[in-house]
Amino acid sequence: MPDNLFGVDGFAVDNSGNLVIPCFAIGRTQEMLYLIREIKEKRLVHGHGDFPVWVDSPLAVEATNIYDNDEELIDFYDKETLSLLKDGIDPIKFKGLNLSVTSDDSKRINFDNKPKVILSASGMCEAGRIRHHLKHNLWRKECTVLFVGYQAHGTLGRMLIDGARNIKLFSEDIQVRAKIETLDGISGHADKQMLLDWLDNINTVPLKVFVNHGDDNSCENFAETVKTA
Repeated sequence: MPDNLFGVDGFAVDNSGNLVIPCFAIGRTQEMLYLIREIKEKRLVHGHGDFPVWVDSPLAVEATNIYDNDEELIDFYDKETLSLLKDGIDPIKFKGLNLSVTSDDSKRINFDNKPKVILSASGMCEAGRIRHHLKHNLWRKECTVLFVGYQAHGTLGRMLIDGARNIKLFSEDIQVRAKIETLDGISGHADKQMLLDWLDNINTVPLKVFVNHGDDNSCENFAETVKTA
């Protein structure tokens, strides 16, 4: 993650700004926590190394807590993670991490003036607690909203990435003054070649392949690729 997102040009900690990250609860949230732990560990944020981080999603909290059972997950960790565990380092938990489950916890986040990172679902801003955090932060020019996942056409997340200057949340018109940033490459999805390789390794050639996850053009193009592969 670029450390300038935590500086004066992005996550304006010196101006009491927040970094709001719409995040899918399972997988993406934990991946971002891993990266933030590294940022803190390497002291990439000068003068604000102990900035608080909130995970505000009951499902994301449950998924994050699964990683507490290291003995059950040991066979699924890569060498880097195993090395961290051997050194007594929790890969995704760190000083300053706060897990929000109740609605009261969630509300308190937006009444705390201390600059912070807020990870909340849903990842495309179509539902969930993230919409409350956007309501409280989008109009603040000192804040940043960082998108770390694909935003489908027609979603609020896509509208913000495409430059919307005004949106409606909870029947209120919100002026977009916060910085809108994207971080590419944070995805758990396979690319085209990986999907083709997966299909090629199925012993019995499937009679039908349904392509249903992605933009219409992408789905149609991939379906044609599968037909001719």
